[in-house]
Amino acid sequence: MFENLFLRKKAVPEKLKSFGFLPKGRRFVYETMLMDGDFKLTISVRSSGVPDTALCEMATGEEYILYKTDACGRFVEEIRSAVEAVLLTIADQCYEPAVFKAEQSVKLIEFVREKYGDELEYLWDKFPDNAVWRRKDNQKWYGALLTVSRRKLGIPSDEIVEIIDLRADPDTLKKMVDNNRYYPGWHMNKKHWVTIILDGSVSFEEICRRIDESYALTR
Repeated sequence: MFENLFLRKKAVPEKLKSFGFLPKGRRFVYETMLMDGDFKLTISVRSSGVPDTALCEMATGEEYILYKTDACGRFVEEIRSAVEAVLLTIADQCYEPAVFKAEQSVKLIEFVREKYGDELEYLWDKFPDNAVWRRKDNQKWYGALLTVSRRKLGIPSDEIVEIIDLRADPDTLKKMVDNNRYYPGWHMNKKHWVTIILDGSVSFEEICRRIDESYALTR
């Protein structure tokens, strides 16, 4: 019923805790009262998934489920809107974009967050699968994560992969690009940017070094 509110998003445990969720086993649980205290809403979140909701009618102690169905009517619409309002707030305050799912992508996002304190910025509504990192001091981009078809990189395959674009010294870049591990910068100036497919063809440690070099080049 409310899945669309959480598309391309994942829960952040620390934000859930700050909001008022309590850890219970592998779940985080939050309770709040609705409709002037007539109903208790319980929201349960497992890892990065869509929250489960349960609504209890206080007068009877029974679960109220009509808001999860196609039922119509003024009363059920009011309840559905009240539940949605709570979920919208949670989606805004406790979730973050989760476009990139490749193992290396996830690890690199965390690496940049811990080392530079930067978060990916999703700048284009028409291209929700594209995001960039940029320095706080001069706003220059030093990295980009994107999803593309391998064919876009000159590989005869329509498989969609996650890639990283990084700045590189032109002389170094010429030696790096081999169209096997390193590719000319996708959608970037190919004299200054290089692309890596995040499929393990280049080690995590090596990519981290390239990120550091890219960051330094944006001074």
